[in-house]
Amino acid sequence: MVELRFKNTSSEDPNWVRSLNEHDEGSEQKLSCVMAEYATPQEWLAACAKVRDAGYKRWDGLTPFPVHGMEEYIGIKPTILPWITLVAGMTGMTVAVALQYFTNAVLYPYLISGKPLFSLPANVPVMFELTVLFAAFTTVFTMLAMNGLPQWFHPLFRRNNFERMTDDRFGIVVEASDPKFNRQQVELLLANAGGANVEAIFEPAKRAPLPVVIHGVGLCVTVLALIPAGLAIKSRYVKSDKPRIHIIQDMDMQPKFKAQAPSPILGQLFGDMRASMPQVEGTVGRGQLREDDHYYRGRFGEGEEDYFDGIPPQALEHFGSATALLERGRERYGISCAPCHGLTGVGDGLVAQRADMLQQGTWVPPTSLHADTVVPQADGRIFETISLGRNNMKPYGASVKVADRWAIVAYVRALQQSQAATSDMVPPAELEALKD
Repeated sequence: MVELRFKNTSSEDPNWVRSLNEHDEGSEQKLSCVMAEYATPQEWLAACAKVRDAGYKRWDGLTPFPVHGMEEYIGIKPTILPWITLVAGMTGMTVAVALQYFTNAVLYPYLISGKPLFSLPANVPVMFELTVLFAAFTTVFTMLAMNGLPQWFHPLFRRNNFERMTDDRFGIVVEASDPKFNRQQVELLLANAGGANVEAIFEPAKRAPLPVVIHGVGLCVTVLALIPAGLAIKSRYVKSDKPRIHIIQDMDMQPKFKAQAPSPILGQLFGDMRASMPQVEGTVGRGQLREDDHYYRGRFGEGEEDYFDGIPPQALEHFGSATALLERGRERYGISCAPCHGLTGVGDGLVAQRADMLQQGTWVPPTSLHADTVVPQADGRIFETISLGRNNMKPYGASVKVADRWAIVAYVRALQQSQAATSDMVPPAELEALKD
């Protein structure tokens, strides 16, 4: 005979806990499951095999630690969760490819430097990210759904000895929702399989009310959760004369002093709010006097003809020889000047050719360095043009060093001579070779 035991709870339990444990045998309380205990893994595995062979489907085994071979005894079949994860990952990868293709190749087809509108290697990072994202979220939520989670309360928690299933006892639970479930037959099967404390577990007689404190916390959390949404709606539809709130101090709000901006920190030190302090009158930075007008400015006055002619000695001393000076000038000319003036200086650089082809009306063609208006110019005039710029040509005084600008001037003179050279300028040995 199977003994059914319904244990009384401790009087020290709160009212809402005692209400969960109350059971009236005469009521129509819903039966949840039947549970039995086993003392050893061997007894438990043998009982699992009998329940499996009896054809029950909605049942499970409880063990405090993994038991070798329990999958076979319980009859656990491979889950379809890995296949669902695979489908979700492939879906994420497909979404990533489609999103990037339609964005870059269909909706916004920008042609940059001849690159293809869509290139698979460039899109692999986003494909990987969405594959992992879709697979991870689908796996977690599918696992929860397949296991009926979250379930805040389970009738097994009403059993006083249930906590021993995580310590030194093994158990078998047959749910009442199983198609073959019959209470008397299940209790008899578990008892004959060596089960102890065979017990029917019922659903709570009534849903216990949540403690009042939980209602208060839930209300506060709900109100606080609505605040960000309300602020977002307000900032979208309400005009304001104040800048937006920067939760993350990004590139718009860097912790640095900005020109023409007030600085409270410097205001405390210097008595005003200026972030940029002017130089003290009458002082010059060490090594920045630049009193040599020939080397630093190329001119000695403000008139149209007040320019120095010839390369200053400091430039030759800087490079060590005229050959090194010209070689440096050729290199710097190719970087800064050739894109517009061309390699030979006639104004046929790639930028000029492109501008002529577009015919947009805003382009001023570069002057040929061999023009009659350029060749007679003093070296200082060419140096000043490089430093200050002219027409479409930007000033290179800040980006090209003084010595490099004089090297470019020397190379320009070499280009001019190469296009107007005479036989007297060629060494005799090389002249004879040219005649041959």
